[in-house]
Amino acid sequence: MLAAYDGNTWVDWSWVGDHGDDILARLREHATLTLWALLLGLVIAFPLALLSAGQRPMRAVVIGLTGVLYTIPSLAAFALLLPFTGLSRTTAIVPLATYTLLILIRNIFAGLDGVPVEVQDAAIGMGYSRMRKLFRVDLPLALPTIFAGIRIALVTVIGLIPVAALIGQGGLGQLMRDGFERDFRTPLVVGVALTVALAVTADLLVLGIQRMVTPWTRRDR
Repeated sequence: MLAAYDGNTWVDWSWVGDHGDDILARLREHATLTLWALLLGLVIAFPLALLSAGQRPMRAVVIGLTGVLYTIPSLAAFALLLPFTGLSRTTAIVPLATYTLLILIRNIFAGLDGVPVEVQDAAIGMGYSRMRKLFRVDLPLALPTIFAGIRIALVTVIGLIPVAALIGQGGLGQLMRDGFERDFRTPLVVGVALTVALAVTADLLVLGIQRMVTPWTRRDR
């Protein structure tokens, strides 16, 4: 019962101990939502960016469309999807994925635009086809900028997921919602702290992956 806990303290450790399983379940749910949203965003963003990178009109349309999607309030997006997907994980994942598109696509464009012209000319001079040049030269050199976009998108999604608690799919946001509704600080503090910890951990993990797949960007000390 709520009366058994001190609602005035910032962290009631007895509550944390009694609800450890629930906290871990919410943390796993938060991580799962993050992964699915980011993966869906990448699956959509990469083909769109690669198809439109060399076509200025199409590129402008893609940026404009993803920019519009980025401005749609999350609550409005949930409301639009509810008649079709109900109070399901899909209702949370789809809007979260759309918020990654602008970030990912802009960074893919920026990475490809940053490939030195002389490198591209050298690849063409060696007889590389357009597709071979893209996958063997352009994309590898663009990876640091692309990974920067992935890191931003990842942290953005982790920070937005708690809003999905309003439809019962908020991961750690469920703890925050519980704390607000009961005027009980501990679930709120635990939810916020673990969300920040998850964001920092995920960012460092992706940074580590980036360093492994782009060894040429490391500087000898």
